[in-house]
Amino acid sequence: MPAGKAISGAAFATLLLIALMMGANHVAARVAFNNGVDVATAVVFRSAVTATVLGVLLASQRVRVAFTARHKRMLPVIGLLIGLQSLCLYSAVARLPVALALLAFNTYPIWTAIWSFVVYRRPPERALVIAMPVILAGLALALDVFGAASGLGAAGQWARIGAGVGFALAAAATFGLALVLTQHEAGDVDGRVRTATTMTMAGLVALLTVALQGGFHLPAAPAGWGGLAALTFLYGTAFTIMFTVLPRLGVVGNSAIMNVEPVFALALGWLVLGQTIAPIQVGGALIVVGAVMALGLRRR
Repeated sequence: MPAGKAISGAAFATLLLIALMMGANHVAARVAFNNGVDVATAVVFRSAVTATVLGVLLASQRVRVAFTARHKRMLPVIGLLIGLQSLCLYSAVARLPVALALLAFNTYPIWTAIWSFVVYRRPPERALVIAMPVILAGLALALDVFGAASGLGAAGQWARIGAGVGFALAAAATFGLALVLTQHEAGDVDGRVRTATTMTMAGLVALLTVALQGGFHLPAAPAGWGGLAALTFLYGTAFTIMFTVLPRLGVVGNSAIMNVEPVFALALGWLVLGQTIAPIQVGGALIVVGAVMALGLRRR
């Protein structure tokens, strides 16, 4: 979609639906985690079903699959990174209020700029340099890094959120590197093919993790089965819509509009899980979401 061209109402609504489904996927994951499911098991189920659906779509649409030697080297690396990102992000969701985990993950544009400079010596754009401190300041408010809203103090707050924040930032870092490698090494691969291979690799990474931990950890209660089924359905359906409906509406790939996912997660986390955060944290969340959306919507 050319820069500055307005998208249709149908496309805008579809993008919001995808953001809602992705936010709901993470809330469903937390329900599953609260009822006996572990992170690796959830990623295996989610990735396997999504890869299968995308594989069926590729076959039905007779998409030609052809990889160069570079693709064969780099696609497994990208898939490995996305597998690690999936494990880290779900690990953050299991430890933090869902919206806060997603907000910390939303620092990935910063990581993308860092990796682009480190790997390809590409300096960050001026807009991103301006946005970086805004995103970080908003995240500091949202996470209540000094423990003022919680009343725990900095040490107590970090004892409570430190591990979850670490996993979320690790997810952002690995996702940022995956984005950079995709752009430079696999950008010419059909998006449907690239996503199918990535989901397959992510599932294999999670399956190896399951094997190393001694097997699957399945739900211990009906709510856990509901959460596992819901996260798998929501994630797979969102990706299917992304690669079947959006191209017909004139939208290719991801859009900045979908970065409202943490806002949906905040509302759903309150409704479904009873998770609440202080008003100042909500303000910080809106700063992060607004800054990331502004980056994605800017004219290039």
